[in-house]
Amino acid sequence: MDNLTDQTIKRFKQIREENHYTQSDFANVLQIRNSTADIERGKTKISGKVVARLLQEFNINPLWLFGESNQKKIQLHLGDVSPKVITVDSQNNENIVLVNVKAAAGYPHNVQDVDWYQQLPAFDIPLPEYRNATYRGFQVEGDSMMPVLEPKEWVIGKAINNLSEIGNNSICVVVLEDSVVVKKIKKNEDASVITLVSLNSEYLPYNIQTHQIVELWEINSKLSFNIDANSDTASLKQLQEAMLVLTSEVRNLKS
Repeated sequence: MDNLTDQTIKRFKQIREENHYTQSDFANVLQIRNSTADIERGKTKISGKVVARLLQEFNINPLWLFGESNQKKIQLHLGDVSPKVITVDSQNNENIVLVNVKAAAGYPHNVQDVDWYQQLPAFDIPLPEYRNATYRGFQVEGDSMMPVLEPKEWVIGKAINNLSEIGNNSICVVVLEDSVVVKKIKKNEDASVITLVSLNSEYLPYNIQTHQIVELWEINSKLSFNIDANSDTASLKQLQEAMLVLTSEVRNLKS
């Protein structure tokens, strides 16, 4: 085994250990059979498919892996977290779509399905705080953001187009590949990793890869109601009625 091959194997193993994977689990992530034991013993060469998976999942620079560069990571994903679908009303004004707890469960799967969005309630709030940007409403689930956000409250989030736009410690709705969470964002020295922090100290912070973020909405306001915890329909009806009243009052002030 030459020195260059030995260095590549050491770096490959280093990636696995830094991410706390067993050889079997790492093989699953890299979509190869059994385990990575043969690669780490030098019996099996690192294939192009494995190199591509390392780049995709961990932003590993192939040149670094093979000893041709000192730059370990490269930013494959440019941080696009913009809304995948935007809806408008009959006057072609953008709507504020409301995503309740039940709908949020299917949101990541339907994030690009225009027809799915048509089933959700939507409003246009004629206030300056909701102009010149895209906004979306989400219902808070769980108590991880207490005391600032209570379970079943609604938050209004402003669309973020790129991760570079978001400030450190901003509270956001984070749409991931398999879930929707409300967390405080903490940026890291490694730009490919973001830490999600709960305000409730009972919940520990955790890291995610930036490429796992599908959409990001920075919270700028919240709506609180006396919501029946057992009725999503009731909560939506209350919110619809309140929004209609607010819209009517503001328009009367303008006329």
